[in-house]
Amino acid sequence: MKNRAPVKLGCLMRNSTDRQAMGYSEVYVPTSYESTQADFEALRRAPLEEWLRVLADTRASRTRRWAAAECLARVGDPRLPVLYPTMVSIPGGTVGVGLEPERVGEVYARYQDTGILREWIEKEAPRFTLTLAPYHIARYPVTNQEFLVFLKETRFAELPSSWAFGRYPSERANHPVYTVSVRAAEAYAQWLADKTRRSFRLPTEAEWEYAASGPQGFEYPWGNEYLPGRANTVETGILSTTPVGLFSEGDSPFGVSDMAGNVEEYVADDYAPYPGGARVADDLVETHETYRIARGGSFTRFRDLARTRRRHGWFPKAIYAMGFRLAESPAPSKNRRSPLEWARG
Repeated sequence: MKNRAPVKLGCLMRNSTDRQAMGYSEVYVPTSYESTQADFEALRRAPLEEWLRVLADTRASRTRRWAAAECLARVGDPRLPVLYPTMVSIPGGTVGVGLEPERVGEVYARYQDTGILREWIEKEAPRFTLTLAPYHIARYPVTNQEFLVFLKETRFAELPSSWAFGRYPSERANHPVYTVSVRAAEAYAQWLADKTRRSFRLPTEAEWEYAASGPQGFEYPWGNEYLPGRANTVETGILSTTPVGLFSEGDSPFGVSDMAGNVEEYVADDYAPYPGGARVADDLVETHETYRIARGGSFTRFRDLARTRRRHGWFPKAIYAMGFRLAESPAPSKNRRSPLEWARG
């Protein structure tokens, strides 16, 4: 990409601008998929079923699939029923989490072009095993479309700062909501749990990692090699959120979407060293002392942050695109509210 600066800046550098941290100069540079207008015009009069078919067709061009998602956003994306989010069942069992200490140097060397610090990788060690009960995790992160319903019903007094001046971005209805706080993410999960009599919550850090890496323990949800066409990271050059599921080629082994790129995702755990590991006092600790872990990369961050083992969190810069997805502990179906109960309030 022309005028792209060399990628040598760490994302936490206090004195860098957001564009510098993303490896861009301060002059305008066209982004990838800058316009989907031609594809949108070709699709906008098609039936809803055609939009869904095109979006799911990985043989179609990315702009055509994005245009189909734009059409869905305008009418209310049927993939995203607020009260019945699509959940993926994860079997649980004894799973491995984290990175072997002897691999820290190798991983650090592989991603030095992104400006990372070795201590960021050290947070991933040591690798350990634990037993996870079966659980469900949302196929997609929570979207603007879903978060709007929560805000309207609860009058929760916090608007995503990505909604400029508090305006709901209807054209990005089916994009993940971002620039939300941990408090807002947990309030959303509790609201939905209360309404549905289901046990919605944020996933634990271990649940998130296992859902992303699968039984194989992949480096990325799709395998051990970074592939730009599989995730919306800064290397892909979009510099914006994308409709959930657009990068379905990058789904995890369990079929969970957007676990590498698009927006970072809060989990249920605050930072603590893994069993047998040392506490890492990096910029996040210096800034917050205690901070909530986030997982997955984002459209503003390099591929190193999209690794399934990477542990990070919110830092007070606009480049930190913080979102979330839901998890759920299985519960007897008799506890769930039926559609008729919903209608009655």
